[in-house]
Amino acid sequence: MKLKDDEKKTRIKLTSKETSELIIEGIITVILLILLNLALFILIDQIVNTSLPIDQFMWHIQYNIFYDPRPPMFWQRPLIFMMIVADIIVLYWRLIRRYKQMQQQHIISELHYISNGHYDHRIPFELKGDLGRLIKSINALVDSTVEALEEERRIEQSKDELITNVSHDIRTPLTSIIGYLGLIEEGKYNSEEDLLKFTHTAYLKSRQMKVLVDDLFEYTKVRQSNVPLNAMTFDMNQLIGQLTVDYELEASKKNRVIDFLPQEDTLMMTGDTEKLVRVFDNLLSNALKYGVNGTQIIITSEKIGSEAIIVVKNDGDSIPQESLDHLFDRFYRVEESRSQQTGGTGLGLAIAQSIVALHGGYIYATSNNNWTSFTIHLPLETTSHS
Repeated sequence: MKLKDDEKKTRIKLTSKETSELIIEGIITVILLILLNLALFILIDQIVNTSLPIDQFMWHIQYNIFYDPRPPMFWQRPLIFMMIVADIIVLYWRLIRRYKQMQQQHIISELHYISNGHYDHRIPFELKGDLGRLIKSINALVDSTVEALEEERRIEQSKDELITNVSHDIRTPLTSIIGYLGLIEEGKYNSEEDLLKFTHTAYLKSRQMKVLVDDLFEYTKVRQSNVPLNAMTFDMNQLIGQLTVDYELEASKKNRVIDFLPQEDTLMMTGDTEKLVRVFDNLLSNALKYGVNGTQIIITSEKIGSEAIIVVKNDGDSIPQESLDHLFDRFYRVEESRSQQTGGTGLGLAIAQSIVALHGGYIYATSNNNWTSFTIHLPLETTSHS
């Protein structure tokens, strides 16, 4: 249970007014019990010792109350003892019942305080029995409600950020497209070379927009928990080896070397190869794009227990810790300019994380002065989603 630092678990303390009410309740109960006991005692005594007709019975009771000089009989002392025990039980039950009612009023007051917007407050009373369980349930309910409200707030904030980021990323290339097409529409070009330059720029900006739309579609699709996986058995080492060959040319253009160092000859597992290829495409593209001042990209794979562990690392500039904590957030970029030249859509790692999660695995990043590493844990047997 979450309590503020200044809130400690404590017993409920009654106010002076409540204490007075409890004392008065006890006195009234004692008086009523004495009167009831007296009436019962006399009634039983008369029934045992007399056989008078009903018209003389009440007079005889009155006489015995004020004038009876007889010593107590053998049955009277046990009767008095039983009455005293019964009185104590009734008095205890009555006072406990009243005390619990007062405790309930304190709990209700705490609930009203929380319902007035003090959601960081919790009922601090330490009670036993049903009331104790009730307090724990109320505090747990408040915790879950606050968590739900916070999650809703995060979702709303995330939606706002999504709209802002998409608007920014679409508006920039769209502005260029409209601008260059406007120049063409108005005939504001001096030569065919200028015309080709304008159309080529508009074409490139259109492709940027398409990449963003495609990534948005892919991100939305893989975020759904019921997205189907076309699972098949394949050799992970062979898949990574083929991807390494595909990226060698691009790496050489940037003076980088890609090495694949598998720990086993084969690494058989089940999974959706099309989606997993997207994961490694994103990781290798990021390594080439953001591994500034690096010369080497190394991929390793090994089997540990029932998992395949793949590491993609590069020796480029390290990533600050504050950025590592947000790398897999959608639209997050380490560089804050959101430039399309230095950054992509900001969805690649979020998509990669979702695909790995769909396979029942997880991915995380580490970075130091030597290596920036992305480590993927995948189960060798993946349950296909229906």
